[in-house]
Amino acid sequence: MVPTAPSTAQSTGRLTASSGAGASVSDVVASPALPVRLDGVSRTFPAPGAARDAQAGRTVLHGVDLEVAPGEIVAVLGPSGCGKSTLLRQVSGLDAPTGGRVTIDDGPVVGADPRTAVAFQEPRLLPWRTLTQNVALGLPPGTAKDAGRARVAQLLDLVGLATSAGLRPRQVSGGMAQRASLARALARNPGVLLLDEPFGALDALTRLRMQDLLLDVHAAQPATILLVTHDVEEALYLADRVVLLRTLADGGAARAAGSGDRADAGSGDRAASIARIVDVPGDRPRDRAARDLAELRAELLDGLGVPTHHDR
Repeated sequence: MVPTAPSTAQSTGRLTASSGAGASVSDVVASPALPVRLDGVSRTFPAPGAARDAQAGRTVLHGVDLEVAPGEIVAVLGPSGCGKSTLLRQVSGLDAPTGGRVTIDDGPVVGADPRTAVAFQEPRLLPWRTLTQNVALGLPPGTAKDAGRARVAQLLDLVGLATSAGLRPRQVSGGMAQRASLARALARNPGVLLLDEPFGALDALTRLRMQDLLLDVHAAQPATILLVTHDVEEALYLADRVVLLRTLADGGAARAAGSGDRADAGSGDRAASIARIVDVPGDRPRDRAARDLAELRAELLDGLGVPTHHDR
């Protein structure tokens, strides 16, 4: 089934209330949210010394099929080392699949794709540049000087850093640095935003605030978002759907809806495939304590091999 784009009723509406004279939803140029499709995507890393297309090696992803609607937020969950980040790299074009294909808006992904932008767990800001200068690095090549300056100021306002624009990374908190990293990714005006554990290094309270900020940013600039996270509650709070990756050794591929177990002799038993895709009910912002989310949380934790009930 092809997913449908999320309703605009999911907008959080917190921007104007929280930022005062800052950016509002209507102030920010909306990005052209684009659909993403993965068809049978596999990635095998060849053994040392072997050619890139050699069959022997370590298979990380095997037969991944996924469609993401324009403007949808999809979270990717899975055990450490199962290929979540590798999956994002296939979509961004920073890496290429050894099997299958990735398309964005029906166009193939070939090489680093300008329709995408990536934000990582570490902000990766240049320490000798100000936040303004770091965000400006994300602007598309050829952006006019005045337009670029206005765009950067707009984004810094959107993420709550307007008064800190002249500071350098060492002068701001981890949460502020991550806000700047997000603004830099948005400077490209991407149709697809790829977030690789963007809040994983933050303390618990800052992480919750950043989750709300991401929803505000998505309401203002509704790119399609693929979010890698280890946090089940974060996935359920932010995403329209949650994709659970499991390795073939854990039996995950055998439970992939409609696909059966597509492992073959060359795939390796540690390759990951989609075990399950979960629709998350309710419009955003969601009640973190909602009963239906608690039930889904238990199901997803069980799918990750983490029991939520223990026999005494």
